[in-house]
Amino acid sequence: MTTNSHHGAPALAIDTLTGAALAPYIADLARLRIVVFRDFPYLYDGDAGYEAGYLRRYQETPGAAVILARDGVRVVGAATCLPLAEEMDSITAPFRARGLDLRRFFYFGESVLLSAYRGRGVGVAFFAAREAHARRVSGADFATFCAVIRPPDHPARPAGYVPLDDFWKKRGYVARPDLVCTMRWRDVGEAGESEKRLGFWVKSLSGAALP
Repeated sequence: MTTNSHHGAPALAIDTLTGAALAPYIADLARLRIVVFRDFPYLYDGDAGYEAGYLRRYQETPGAAVILARDGVRVVGAATCLPLAEEMDSITAPFRARGLDLRRFFYFGESVLLSAYRGRGVGVAFFAAREAHARRVSGADFATFCAVIRPPDHPARPAGYVPLDDFWKKRGYVARPDLVCTMRWRDVGEAGESEKRLGFWVKSLSGAALP
């Protein structure tokens, strides 16, 4: 799969990789996450060693996949997904608290893309590829992801910042204020980790009504 070329730039290759095929890209993906997640709204002060270990889960977990965007041989973007039942407790907690069957959900993790490559349809391609993968490898009725909740007056919010809510709505996702999880990481400029709240969005993959 390729994206459209952009102002004469060559199209990017978009591939869905699983299992051992991911091994050569773990270091590239770790660097990419650290670069992209340092920006608002995540402000994540990342560590390459932790990232490599975190990303190996996608290599080892049944049903997991990473969608890779490449400009020639250079990895410029990636999006991750795996069955929600395989995710860490902090992410599954709000679903379990509401008595929802984790097996009905496929979880979309990060979607990261270097800023120079944005506006070329890669984000749309990432969602399409993950939804196709979820349908291919599971019987999940729903796709879900979460996004960090930051106050509108956050001091690190850039002037002119536009949240991705409208983009997600166009992909068919619905915000679920009743599904909120917490995670801990160190923001850029923080001395240590602090707790963050993340809200979930959900889309039906099968036509089933949202729970």
